[in-house]
Amino acid sequence: MCRSIKTLRPPATPEVTEDDIRAAALQYVRKVSGFRAPAAHNREVFEQAVDAVAAATHDLLAGLRVRGRSGAAVADGGNGSTGTAQNG
Repeated sequence: MCRSIKTLRPPATPEVTEDDIRAAALQYVRKVSGFRAPAAHNREVFEQAVDAVAAATHDLLAGLRVRGRSGAAVADGGNGSTGTAQNG
C-alpha cells in the first residue's frame, strides 16, 4: 500500500479534483515501477501508465455510490465529465 496516496472518495475527501487523481496515479506508478522519475527511454511508457491509472481512478470514483451522499464525487477538471455519487 502506498502510504502517500490518500483516500479520494467521499466522505473522506468531499471534493476530488483531477489534480488529486493525477497525483495518486503518479504515486501508484512510482511505487509499482520502483522509479521516482523514469529515465528518458522509459518516460513515454511511464506517462502512459500514469494516464491509464488516472483514467481508471476517475471511472471508479464516478461510478461509486456512497450512501447518504449526493453530488459530484469527482470535480469537473475541464474535461467535460463529472462523476456523481448517488444515494444508495
